[in-house]
Amino acid sequence: MNVRVVLFAKPRELVGTPNVNLALPSGATAADAWRQLSDRYALGPLPRAFRCAVNSEYAQWDDRLTEGDELAIIPPVSGGAVGERRDLVLLSENPIDREAIVHRVRTAEEGAVVVFEGVVREQSRGRTVRALVYEAYGAMAQRQMEMLAEEARRRWPIGELAVVHRTGTLVVGDVSVVIAVGAAHRGPAFEACEWLIDELKRTVPIWKKEVYTEGEAWIDDRP
Repeated sequence: MNVRVVLFAKPRELVGTPNVNLALPSGATAADAWRQLSDRYALGPLPRAFRCAVNSEYAQWDDRLTEGDELAIIPPVSGGAVGERRDLVLLSENPIDREAIVHRVRTAEEGAVVVFEGVVREQSRGRTVRALVYEAYGAMAQRQMEMLAEEARRRWPIGELAVVHRTGTLVVGDVSVVIAVGAAHRGPAFEACEWLIDELKRTVPIWKKEVYTEGEAWIDDRP
């Protein structure tokens, strides 16, 4: 059977292409696909922190694959859809307009709007940063972000919310992510906003590479 493997971040750089087609025996698992890929490109044993997704859904390495499946190799993640309300959940290659997002979230019903804004900083891990490169598994990342928004609504009595994350190359001072949550009271807004950024960095397939004045590195800074 034929399976399409999708690669991101460091594995993509090591292989040299974002997509690889593999011919696997019937009944092969995601782990079998990794072994064949590793044998072909000398990637070594399957890292324990790596996860996988089949057809844009998280899966287990011992899950069996079928003809035509898309298997995504998910390294540790770095830490527009409109729902029933006016929620904005979006991956964007364009600069984020923080004020427009806050304006969208603020309504006459909200007594509080809490905003988290991630900004590219100049110093990281004792090195000078020139740029950040964000890479996302688009369809799956979008779906995971929407699921987080839905879960936040189940956990807290909140109003409008927005989760917007940049992709591509950002320079020092650029905004990488904005999360805004409106609520009648500040407590739920603070709690939901903090939970959203922590879960986004923990679960959504978005990777970050730091580009320094000398050298570069893919970063795992999950909470």
